[in-house]
Amino acid sequence: IRDFCLSRGLGDVYKRQILVITREMTVTIGHINFSIPRKRKASGTSHDKALEKFFETVYDKIVSSLDFSILKCVILASPGFIKDQFYEYMFSTAVKKETKILIDNKAKFMLAHSNTGHKHSLKEVLMDKNVAMRLEDTKASSEVLALHEFLKALKSDPDRAVYGPKHVQVANENLAIKKLLISDNLFRSADLQTRKKYVSMVEQTKDNGGQVLIFSSAHVTGEQLSQYSGVAATLRFPLTISDSDTEEEDEQE
Repeated sequence: IRDFCLSRGLGDVYKRQILVITREMTVTIGHINFSIPRKRKASGTSHDKALEKFFETVYDKIVSSLDFSILKCVILASPGFIKDQFYEYMFSTAVKKETKILIDNKAKFMLAHSNTGHKHSLKEVLMDKNVAMRLEDTKASSEVLALHEFLKALKSDPDRAVYGPKHVQVANENLAIKKLLISDNLFRSADLQTRKKYVSMVEQTKDNGGQVLIFSSAHVTGEQLSQYSGVAATLRFPLTISDSDTEEEDEQE
């Protein structure tokens, strides 16, 4: 659940998105937009009333939309202190209204920072160390950490990270793959030849002791992996892949 604020004229537009992250995808289940007057030195009454109405609307949406019986964690994330203010409002209101579902699940809530409220900032939230620790038993967290490891290696030690079908295949043939990151669009492709190619790559990686993570294209991590062709790998040891290596792969294909 993420807040962000956009300046517009004499006031600010507060927006909140409610997202549910499953093992396979990220689903947006609610958008709430409010125009809130800026707080003036002389009087902040209109600002405070509008902000309370915004919080009340979000509160009602959380109570009506979230199934706490299956949720492991609820993350409140925003720039600034809106998340903190809402957290205080939510549980003081829950006590007043005797909203048992919130009171009983208070321990599932945690706060995190995000630079914006756009959906792409979700990966920033999931990479937060405290969030990662909280979600360490979930598949989504494993994918985030694997993707983070790949991007870090690509930047600081590029001979230990590869992406793209040809380069990953060369790494596979050299038994170099430590972690294979692959999109379900490739692994479950409707094209038979493409599907066979990546199923074989996955099986070979596992046989060689590598770890395989299949990313859902509907999940924020899968969307980011698609920017690197949908298949990537971190390597056990440095591997320099020349143009001639990929040309040989072309000939084999």
